[in-house]
Amino acid sequence: MLKKNSLIFHIWKYFLLFSILILFFLWTFQVIFFDKYYELNKISDAKLVAATIMNNKNSNNLQDIINKESLEKEVCIEISDDGALPIYSSTYRGKGCLIGNINSYIYKSDFINSNRNHQTYKINNPNFDNNTFVYAIKLENNNYAFINTSIEPVESIVGILRNQLIIITILVLVLSLIISYYISKYISKPIISINNKAKKLNRKDTNFNSNTNIEEIKELEETLNNTKEELQRTEELRRDLMANVSHDLKTPLTMIKAYAEMSIDLHKDNEEKQKEDINTIIDETERLTILVNDILTLSKMQNNIEKLELEEIDLVELINSIINKYKYLEELEDYKFKLICRNKKLIIKADKKKIEQVIYNLINNAINYTGEDNLVTIKIINNKDSIKVEIIDTGKGIKEEDIPFIWDKYYKNKKKHKRNLIGTGLGLSIVKEILEAHNYKYGVDSVLDKGTTFYFYIKKDS
Repeated sequence: MLKKNSLIFHIWKYFLLFSILILFFLWTFQVIFFDKYYELNKISDAKLVAATIMNNKNSNNLQDIINKESLEKEVCIEISDDGALPIYSSTYRGKGCLIGNINSYIYKSDFINSNRNHQTYKINNPNFDNNTFVYAIKLENNNYAFINTSIEPVESIVGILRNQLIIITILVLVLSLIISYYISKYISKPIISINNKAKKLNRKDTNFNSNTNIEEIKELEETLNNTKEELQRTEELRRDLMANVSHDLKTPLTMIKAYAEMSIDLHKDNEEKQKEDINTIIDETERLTILVNDILTLSKMQNNIEKLELEEIDLVELINSIINKYKYLEELEDYKFKLICRNKKLIIKADKKKIEQVIYNLINNAINYTGEDNLVTIKIINNKDSIKVEIIDTGKGIKEEDIPFIWDKYYKNKKKHKRNLIGTGLGLSIVKEILEAHNYKYGVDSVLDKGTTFYFYIKKDS
Protein backbone atom coordinates (compact mmCIF):
# COMPACT_ATOMS: atom_id res chain seq x y z
CA MET A 1 0.00 0.00 0.00
CA LEU A 2 1.28 3.47 -0.94
CA LYS A 3 1.94 5.94 1.84
CA LYS A 4 0.13 9.22 1.28
CA ASN A 5 3.24 11.42 1.51
CA SER A 6 5.72 8.98 -0.02
CA LEU A 7 7.77 9.88 -3.09
CA ILE A 8 6.24 7.01 -5.07
CA PHE A 9 2.73 8.24 -4.29
CA HIS A 10 3.52 11.83 -5.34
CA ILE A 11 5.16 10.79 -8.63
CA TRP A 12 2.31 8.36 -9.34
CA LYS A 13 -0.27 11.05 -8.49
CA TYR A 14 1.28 13.65 -10.81
CA PHE A 15 1.54 11.18 -13.69
CA LEU A 16 -2.12 10.32 -13.22
CA LEU A 17 -3.12 14.00 -13.03
CA PHE A 18 -1.19 14.63 -16.23
CA SER A 19 -3.14 11.85 -18.00
CA ILE A 20 -6.44 13.24 -16.70
CA LEU A 21 -5.46 16.70 -17.93
CA ILE A 22 -4.77 15.33 -21.42
CA LEU A 23 -8.14 13.55 -21.42
CA PHE A 24 -9.83 16.73 -20.24
CA PHE A 25 -8.47 18.62 -23.24
CA LEU A 26 -9.54 15.82 -25.57
CA TRP A 27 -13.10 15.92 -24.24
CA THR A 28 -13.13 19.72 -24.31
CA PHE A 29 -12.20 19.80 -28.00
CA GLN A 30 -14.63 16.98 -28.75
CA VAL A 31 -17.62 18.57 -27.03
CA ILE A 32 -17.03 22.29 -27.47
CA PHE A 33 -14.85 22.76 -30.54
CA PHE A 34 -15.66 19.74 -32.70
CA ASP A 35 -18.60 21.37 -34.51
CA LYS A 36 -16.57 24.48 -35.30
CA TYR A 37 -13.60 22.41 -36.42
CA TYR A 38 -15.88 20.30 -38.65
CA GLU A 39 -17.36 23.45 -40.21
CA LEU A 40 -13.95 24.96 -40.96
CA ASN A 41 -12.76 21.68 -42.43
CA LYS A 42 -15.75 21.33 -44.75
CA ILE A 43 -15.47 24.97 -45.89
CA SER A 44 -11.82 24.32 -46.67
CA ASP A 45 -12.77 21.21 -48.68
CA ALA A 46 -15.32 23.23 -50.69
CA LYS A 47 -12.73 25.88 -51.54
CA LEU A 48 -10.21 23.22 -52.58
CA VAL A 49 -12.80 21.67 -54.91
CA ALA A 50 -13.49 25.13 -56.34
CA ALA A 51 -9.79 25.59 -57.04
CA THR A 52 -9.64 22.19 -58.78
CA ILE A 53 -12.61 23.11 -60.99
CA MET A 54 -11.02 26.44 -61.91
CA ASN A 55 -7.80 24.69 -62.88
CA ASN A 56 -9.66 22.17 -65.04
CA LYS A 57 -12.51 24.34 -66.41
CA ASN A 58 -11.42 23.80 -70.02
CA SER A 59 -10.81 20.07 -69.63
CA ASN A 60 -12.84 17.57 -71.65
CA ASN A 61 -13.01 15.41 -68.52
CA LEU A 62 -14.54 18.11 -66.33
CA GLN A 63 -17.59 15.98 -65.51
CA ASP A 64 -15.40 13.07 -64.37
CA ILE A 65 -13.30 15.44 -62.30
CA ILE A 66 -16.42 16.92 -60.70
CA ASN A 67 -17.75 13.47 -59.78
CA LYS A 68 -14.42 12.37 -58.36
CA GLU A 69 -13.98 15.52 -56.24
CA SER A 70 -17.60 15.35 -55.14
CA LEU A 71 -17.26 11.79 -53.82
CA GLU A 72 -13.85 12.28 -52.20
CA LYS A 73 -14.77 15.55 -50.44
CA GLU A 74 -18.45 14.70 -49.90
CA VAL A 75 -19.72 17.87 -51.56
CA CYS A 76 -22.43 18.58 -54.15
CA ILE A 77 -21.31 20.37 -57.30
CA GLU A 78 -23.45 22.03 -59.96
CA ILE A 79 -22.47 23.88 -63.13
CA SER A 80 -25.12 26.43 -64.30
CA ASP A 81 -25.46 28.90 -67.14
CA ASP A 82 -26.22 32.59 -66.81
CA GLY A 83 -29.90 31.79 -66.46
CA ALA A 84 -29.22 29.72 -63.34
CA LEU A 85 -30.22 26.59 -65.21
CA PRO A 86 -28.09 23.51 -64.42
CA ILE A 87 -25.82 22.29 -67.22
CA TYR A 88 -24.61 19.23 -65.24
CA SER A 89 -24.07 18.29 -61.61
CA SER A 90 -22.24 15.73 -59.50
CA THR A 91 -23.63 12.29 -58.83
CA TYR A 92 -23.10 12.68 -55.04
CA ARG A 93 -26.27 13.58 -53.15
CA GLY A 94 -25.27 14.21 -49.57
CA LYS A 95 -27.18 15.65 -46.64
CA GLY A 96 -26.11 19.16 -47.54
CA CYS A 97 -27.16 19.17 -51.19
CA LEU A 98 -29.49 21.93 -52.28
CA ILE A 99 -29.60 20.81 -55.91
CA GLY A 100 -33.18 20.81 -57.14
CA ASN A 101 -34.31 22.83 -54.13
CA ILE A 102 -35.97 26.22 -54.60
CA ASN A 103 -33.40 27.76 -52.29
CA SER A 104 -30.71 26.89 -54.78
CA TYR A 105 -32.26 29.13 -57.43
CA ILE A 106 -32.26 32.08 -54.99
CA TYR A 107 -28.53 32.00 -54.19
CA LYS A 108 -27.59 31.12 -57.79
CA SER A 109 -29.53 34.10 -59.16
CA ASP A 110 -28.03 36.35 -56.51
CA PHE A 111 -24.46 35.36 -57.42
CA ILE A 112 -25.02 35.55 -61.20
CA ASN A 113 -26.55 39.01 -60.91
CA SER A 114 -23.78 40.20 -58.53
CA ASN A 115 -21.20 39.99 -61.34
CA ARG A 116 -18.57 38.76 -58.84
CA ASN A 117 -15.91 36.13 -59.43
CA HIS A 118 -16.66 34.20 -56.21
CA GLN A 119 -19.02 34.37 -53.27
CA THR A 120 -19.88 32.32 -50.13
CA TYR A 121 -23.30 31.58 -48.64
CA LYS A 122 -24.54 29.90 -45.48
CA ILE A 123 -28.05 28.52 -46.04
CA ASN A 124 -30.40 26.29 -44.08
CA ASN A 125 -31.40 23.19 -46.02
CA PRO A 126 -35.17 22.71 -45.37
CA ASN A 127 -35.01 19.09 -46.53
CA PHE A 128 -32.82 18.08 -43.60
CA ASP A 129 -33.05 21.19 -41.41
CA ASN A 130 -29.29 21.57 -41.32
CA ASN A 131 -26.90 24.42 -42.11
CA THR A 132 -25.01 24.21 -45.39
CA PHE A 133 -22.22 26.12 -47.05
CA VAL A 134 -22.17 27.21 -50.69
CA TYR A 135 -19.08 28.41 -52.51
CA ALA A 136 -19.87 30.01 -55.88
CA ILE A 137 -17.27 30.76 -58.59
CA LYS A 138 -17.54 32.25 -62.07
CA LEU A 139 -16.18 30.17 -64.98
CA GLU A 140 -15.76 31.08 -68.66
CA ASN A 141 -18.57 31.40 -71.25
CA ASN A 142 -20.97 32.75 -68.63
CA ASN A 143 -20.96 29.49 -66.74
CA TYR A 144 -20.91 29.24 -62.96
CA ALA A 145 -19.94 26.51 -60.47
CA PHE A 146 -21.63 26.02 -57.12
CA ILE A 147 -20.03 23.79 -54.46
CA ASN A 148 -22.40 22.88 -51.67
CA THR A 149 -21.71 20.92 -48.42
CA SER A 150 -23.23 20.42 -45.01
CA ILE A 151 -21.34 22.19 -42.18
CA GLU A 152 -23.05 20.21 -39.42
CA PRO A 153 -21.40 16.91 -38.48
CA VAL A 154 -23.39 13.76 -39.07
CA GLU A 155 -24.88 12.56 -35.76
CA SER A 156 -23.87 8.95 -36.37
CA ILE A 157 -20.23 10.01 -36.84
CA VAL A 158 -20.33 12.18 -33.72
CA GLY A 159 -21.79 9.28 -31.74
CA ILE A 160 -19.08 6.90 -32.96
CA LEU A 161 -16.36 9.42 -32.08
CA ARG A 162 -17.74 9.96 -28.59
CA ASN A 163 -18.08 6.24 -27.93
CA GLN A 164 -14.54 5.79 -29.15
CA LEU A 165 -13.41 8.61 -26.86
CA ILE A 166 -15.08 6.96 -23.87
CA ILE A 167 -13.22 3.72 -24.58
CA ILE A 168 -9.95 5.62 -25.05
CA THR A 169 -10.54 7.47 -21.77
CA ILE A 170 -11.04 4.24 -19.83
CA LEU A 171 -7.98 2.63 -21.45
CA VAL A 172 -5.79 5.69 -20.85
CA LEU A 173 -6.83 5.90 -17.19
CA VAL A 174 -6.16 2.21 -16.58
CA LEU A 175 -2.84 2.29 -18.43
CA SER A 176 -1.90 5.52 -16.64
CA LEU A 177 -2.57 3.93 -13.27
CA ILE A 178 -0.39 0.94 -14.10
CA ILE A 179 2.41 2.61 -16.08
CA SER A 180 2.71 5.64 -13.81
CA TYR A 181 2.96 3.34 -10.78
CA TYR A 182 5.90 1.43 -12.26
CA ILE A 183 7.55 4.60 -13.57
CA SER A 184 7.23 6.20 -10.14
CA LYS A 185 8.80 3.12 -8.55
CA TYR A 186 11.64 3.20 -11.09
CA ILE A 187 12.38 6.89 -10.48
CA SER A 188 11.95 6.78 -6.72
CA LYS A 189 13.83 3.54 -6.08
CA PRO A 190 17.36 5.05 -6.22
CA ILE A 191 16.21 8.07 -4.19
CA ILE A 192 14.69 5.84 -1.51
CA SER A 193 17.90 3.80 -1.50
CA ILE A 194 19.97 6.97 -1.06
CA ASN A 195 17.67 8.14 1.73
CA ASN A 196 18.01 4.83 3.61
CA LYS A 197 21.78 4.95 3.26
CA ALA A 198 21.87 8.61 4.31
CA LYS A 199 20.40 7.54 7.65
CA LYS A 200 23.61 5.54 8.14
CA LEU A 201 25.89 8.31 6.88
CA ASN A 202 28.31 7.98 9.78
CA ARG A 203 29.07 4.33 9.02
CA LYS A 204 32.26 3.64 7.08
CA ASP A 205 30.70 0.81 5.05
CA THR A 206 27.96 3.08 3.68
CA ASN A 207 28.38 3.62 -0.06
CA PHE A 208 25.95 5.64 -2.19
CA ASN A 209 25.68 3.69 -5.43
CA SER A 210 22.25 2.79 -6.83
CA ASN A 211 23.41 1.97 -10.41
CA THR A 212 20.97 4.49 -11.83
CA ASN A 213 21.25 6.20 -15.22
CA ILE A 214 19.65 9.42 -14.01
CA GLU A 215 22.36 12.09 -14.13
CA GLU A 216 21.05 14.20 -11.23
CA ILE A 217 20.85 11.18 -8.92
CA LYS A 218 24.38 10.13 -9.90
CA GLU A 219 25.59 13.64 -9.00
CA LEU A 220 23.70 13.43 -5.69
CA GLU A 221 25.37 10.09 -4.93
CA GLU A 222 28.79 11.56 -5.65
CA THR A 223 28.04 14.55 -3.42
CA LEU A 224 26.85 12.32 -0.59
CA ASN A 225 29.89 10.07 -0.90
CA ASN A 226 32.13 13.12 -0.63
CA THR A 227 30.06 14.40 2.28
CA LYS A 228 30.36 11.03 4.03
CA GLU A 229 34.16 11.12 3.69
CA GLU A 230 34.29 14.71 4.95
CA LEU A 231 32.03 13.91 7.91
CA GLN A 232 34.11 10.88 8.82
CA ARG A 233 37.32 12.89 8.59
CA THR A 234 35.75 15.72 10.59
CA GLU A 235 34.57 13.28 13.25
CA GLU A 236 38.04 11.73 13.41
CA LEU A 237 39.62 15.17 13.71
CA ARG A 238 37.09 16.12 16.38
CA ARG A 239 38.00 13.07 18.43
CA ASP A 240 41.69 13.78 17.96
CA LEU A 241 41.14 17.43 18.89
CA MET A 242 39.35 16.46 22.08
CA ALA A 243 42.06 13.92 22.92
CA ASN A 244 44.89 16.32 22.19
CA VAL A 245 43.33 19.32 23.93
CA SER A 246 42.58 17.08 26.89
CA HIS A 247 46.21 15.96 26.85
CA ASP A 248 47.46 19.54 26.64
CA LEU A 249 45.17 20.54 29.50
CA LYS A 250 45.92 17.49 31.60
CA THR A 251 49.72 17.77 31.39
CA PRO A 252 50.10 21.32 32.79
CA LEU A 253 47.32 20.74 35.32
CA THR A 254 49.07 17.59 36.52
CA MET A 255 52.37 19.44 36.75
CA ILE A 256 50.79 22.39 38.55
CA LYS A 257 49.23 20.02 41.08
CA ALA A 258 52.45 18.01 41.49
CA TYR A 259 54.70 21.05 41.99
CA ALA A 260 52.18 22.65 44.34
CA GLU A 261 52.15 19.47 46.44
CA MET A 262 55.94 19.28 46.31
CA SER A 263 56.21 22.89 47.38
CA ILE A 264 53.93 22.23 50.35
CA ASP A 265 55.03 18.75 51.40
CA LEU A 266 58.66 18.33 50.32
CA HIS A 267 60.09 21.82 49.94
CA LYS A 268 58.28 23.75 52.66
CA ASP A 269 61.58 24.36 54.44
CA ASN A 270 63.59 24.96 51.24
CA GLU A 271 62.99 28.46 49.90
CA GLU A 272 65.06 27.94 46.76
CA LYS A 273 63.19 24.75 45.79
CA GLN A 274 59.85 26.40 46.50
CA LYS A 275 60.83 29.23 44.16
CA GLU A 276 61.62 26.71 41.40
CA ASP A 277 58.28 24.99 42.02
CA ILE A 278 56.43 28.29 41.78
CA ASN A 279 58.24 29.23 38.56
CA THR A 280 57.25 25.87 37.05
CA ILE A 281 53.66 26.44 38.12
CA ILE A 282 53.74 29.90 36.51
CA ASP A 283 55.15 28.46 33.24
CA GLU A 284 52.50 25.78 33.09
CA THR A 285 49.79 28.32 33.89
CA GLU A 286 51.03 30.47 31.01
CA ARG A 287 50.92 27.43 28.73
CA LEU A 288 47.31 26.84 29.79
CA THR A 289 46.48 30.48 29.15
CA ILE A 290 48.01 30.30 25.67
CA LEU A 291 46.06 27.13 24.86
CA VAL A 292 42.76 28.62 26.00
CA ASN A 293 43.45 31.85 24.11
CA ASP A 294 44.28 29.89 20.94
CA ILE A 295 41.05 27.92 21.20
CA LEU A 296 39.06 31.14 21.71
CA THR A 297 40.86 32.89 18.84
CA LEU A 298 40.23 29.98 16.47
CA SER A 299 36.57 29.83 17.46
CA LYS A 300 36.11 33.57 16.91
CA MET A 301 37.84 33.48 13.51
CA GLN A 302 35.83 30.48 12.32
CA ASN A 303 32.56 32.10 13.36
CA ASN A 304 33.46 35.55 11.93
CA ILE A 305 33.03 37.20 15.32
CA GLU A 306 36.15 39.35 15.08
CA LYS A 307 36.43 41.91 12.28
CA LEU A 308 39.72 42.96 10.76
CA GLU A 309 41.12 46.31 11.87
CA LEU A 310 43.18 47.37 8.88
CA GLU A 311 46.03 49.84 9.29
CA GLU A 312 49.33 50.71 7.62
CA ILE A 313 52.26 48.83 9.17
CA ASP A 314 55.93 48.31 8.36
CA LEU A 315 56.27 44.57 7.68
CA VAL A 316 60.09 44.55 8.04
CA GLU A 317 59.95 46.33 11.37
CA LEU A 318 57.18 44.02 12.61
CA ILE A 319 59.13 40.83 11.77
CA ASN A 320 62.33 42.22 13.33
CA SER A 321 60.46 42.99 16.54
CA ILE A 322 59.05 39.44 16.60
CA ILE A 323 62.48 37.85 16.03
CA ASN A 324 63.90 39.93 18.91
CA LYS A 325 61.44 38.27 21.28
CA TYR A 326 63.09 34.91 20.59
CA LYS A 327 66.49 36.05 21.90
CA TYR A 328 66.06 33.83 24.96
CA LEU A 329 65.94 30.75 22.71
CA GLU A 330 69.16 31.84 21.02
CA GLU A 331 70.83 31.99 24.43
CA LEU A 332 69.23 28.97 26.12
CA GLU A 333 68.59 26.50 23.29
CA ASP A 334 71.12 27.69 20.67
CA TYR A 335 68.41 28.53 18.12
CA LYS A 336 69.31 30.79 15.19
CA PHE A 337 66.88 33.17 13.48
CA LYS A 338 67.81 34.62 10.10
CA LEU A 339 65.92 37.38 8.27
CA ILE A 340 66.53 37.82 4.54
CA CYS A 341 65.12 41.02 3.04
CA ARG A 342 66.51 43.54 0.54
CA ASN A 343 64.18 46.31 1.71
CA LYS A 344 64.60 48.24 4.92
CA LYS A 345 60.94 49.19 4.93
CA LEU A 346 57.79 47.69 3.39
CA ILE A 347 54.44 49.31 4.16
CA ILE A 348 51.35 47.08 3.99
CA LYS A 349 47.74 47.53 5.02
CA ALA A 350 46.55 44.76 7.30
CA ASP A 351 45.37 43.90 10.81
CA LYS A 352 48.61 44.28 12.75
CA LYS A 353 47.74 41.99 15.66
CA LYS A 354 46.50 39.24 13.38
CA ILE A 355 49.47 39.36 10.97
CA GLU A 356 51.76 39.40 14.02
CA GLN A 357 50.00 36.26 15.24
CA VAL A 358 50.45 34.60 11.83
CA ILE A 359 54.19 35.21 11.86
CA TYR A 360 54.47 34.14 15.51
CA ASN A 361 52.64 30.88 14.83
CA LEU A 362 54.65 30.07 11.70
CA ILE A 363 57.94 30.76 13.51
CA ASN A 364 56.76 28.65 16.48
CA ASN A 365 55.92 25.84 14.07
CA ALA A 366 59.37 26.11 12.47
CA ILE A 367 61.02 26.04 15.93
CA ASN A 368 59.18 22.84 16.85
CA TYR A 369 60.06 21.05 13.60
CA THR A 370 63.39 22.45 12.42
CA GLY A 371 66.49 20.28 12.07
CA GLU A 372 69.52 19.73 14.28
CA ASP A 373 71.02 23.05 13.21
CA ASN A 374 68.13 24.82 15.01
CA LEU A 375 67.91 27.29 12.11
CA VAL A 376 64.74 29.21 11.30
CA THR A 377 64.85 31.49 8.24
CA ILE A 378 62.38 34.28 7.51
CA LYS A 379 62.51 35.59 3.94
CA ILE A 380 60.68 38.64 2.57
CA ILE A 381 60.48 38.87 -1.24
CA ASN A 382 59.27 42.14 -2.74
CA ASN A 383 57.51 41.26 -6.01
CA LYS A 384 55.81 43.61 -8.45
CA ASP A 385 52.23 43.05 -7.30
CA SER A 386 52.74 41.37 -3.95
CA ILE A 387 55.05 40.71 -1.03
CA LYS A 388 55.89 37.07 -0.34
CA VAL A 389 56.74 36.04 3.22
CA GLU A 390 58.47 32.68 3.75
CA ILE A 391 59.22 30.89 7.04
CA ILE A 392 61.70 28.06 6.46
CA ASP A 393 62.84 25.20 8.67
CA THR A 394 65.40 22.44 8.06
CA GLY A 395 63.43 19.58 9.56
CA LYS A 396 62.22 16.22 8.27
CA GLY A 397 59.62 17.74 5.96
CA ILE A 398 56.02 16.73 5.30
CA LYS A 399 54.73 13.87 3.17
CA GLU A 400 52.97 15.07 0.03
CA GLU A 401 49.72 13.27 0.93
CA ASP A 402 49.68 15.01 4.33
CA ILE A 403 50.10 18.57 3.04
CA PRO A 404 46.36 19.24 2.32
CA PHE A 405 45.55 18.42 5.97
CA ILE A 406 48.30 20.19 7.92
CA TRP A 407 46.02 23.19 8.52
CA ASP A 408 43.63 21.01 10.49
CA LYS A 409 43.76 21.22 14.25
CA TYR A 410 46.44 18.89 15.68
CA TYR A 411 46.78 17.03 12.40
CA LYS A 412 50.58 16.74 12.63
CA ASN A 413 50.38 15.13 16.02
CA LYS A 414 47.49 12.93 15.00
CA LYS A 415 48.88 9.50 15.91
CA LYS A 416 51.72 10.41 18.27
CA HIS A 417 50.82 13.43 20.28
CA LYS A 418 54.00 15.19 21.32
CA ARG A 419 54.20 18.24 23.49
CA ASN A 420 55.43 21.22 21.45
CA LEU A 421 58.41 23.21 22.62
CA ILE A 422 56.43 26.36 21.77
CA GLY A 423 52.73 26.75 20.95
CA THR A 424 49.68 24.56 21.37
CA GLY A 425 49.21 22.68 18.08
CA LEU A 426 46.44 25.04 16.97
CA GLY A 427 48.80 27.56 15.36
CA LEU A 428 48.41 26.55 11.71
CA SER A 429 44.61 26.46 11.98
CA ILE A 430 44.70 30.03 13.29
CA VAL A 431 47.13 31.04 10.52
CA LYS A 432 44.74 29.63 7.90
CA GLU A 433 41.73 31.53 9.30
CA ILE A 434 43.60 34.84 9.52
CA LEU A 435 45.11 34.62 6.03
CA GLU A 436 41.75 33.69 4.48
CA ALA A 437 40.12 36.58 6.33
CA HIS A 438 42.70 38.89 4.68
CA ASN A 439 42.13 37.13 1.34
CA TYR A 440 45.85 36.26 1.17
CA LYS A 441 47.06 33.28 -0.83
CA TYR A 442 49.13 30.82 1.19
CA GLY A 443 50.75 27.43 0.89
CA VAL A 444 53.50 24.96 1.80
CA ASP A 445 56.53 23.60 -0.02
CA SER A 446 58.23 20.64 1.61
CA VAL A 447 61.00 18.17 0.79
CA LEU A 448 61.43 15.10 2.98
CA ASP A 449 64.59 15.20 5.14
CA LYS A 450 65.42 18.69 3.86
CA GLY A 451 62.82 20.99 5.37
CA THR A 452 59.57 22.87 4.91
CA THR A 453 58.68 26.37 3.71
CA PHE A 454 55.42 28.02 4.74
CA TYR A 455 54.56 31.09 2.69
CA PHE A 456 51.84 33.66 2.09
CA TYR A 457 51.36 36.61 -0.30
CA ILE A 458 50.37 40.11 0.76
CA LYS A 459 48.74 42.12 -2.01
CA LYS A 460 50.31 45.55 -2.39
CA ASP A 461 46.99 47.25 -2.99
CA SER A 462 45.47 45.71 0.14
